[in-house]
Amino acid sequence: MEKTKQTVKLTNPIIRGDKKYDEITVIKPTVAALKDLKLLDVMQSDVNALTVLLPRVTQPMLHKNDFDSMDIIDFTALATETIGFLVPNSEQAEAESE
Repeated sequence: MEKTKQTVKLTNPIIRGDKKYDEITVIKPTVAALKDLKLLDVMQSDVNALTVLLPRVTQPMLHKNDFDSMDIIDFTALATETIGFLVPNSEQAEAESE
């Protein structure tokens, strides 16, 4: 069965007012979520493209200013999970077996 969501545990929680978020759920992007983005930029982990895409595919929804103080480890984990949804299943299986 194909996964449509993946939860990322943050090393440094996001704090908004009195709310603290320790984990973010990444939802498999739809074509609509990728609108106005270059797929190649997303696949190459372009930071600008990912800061546009991630708010569209995360719960709770990330805000643009969340990225200003986000730990690079957390950003990379979120990007990796998002890009993982765009890789064909056969390539994922091949990468996991290596």
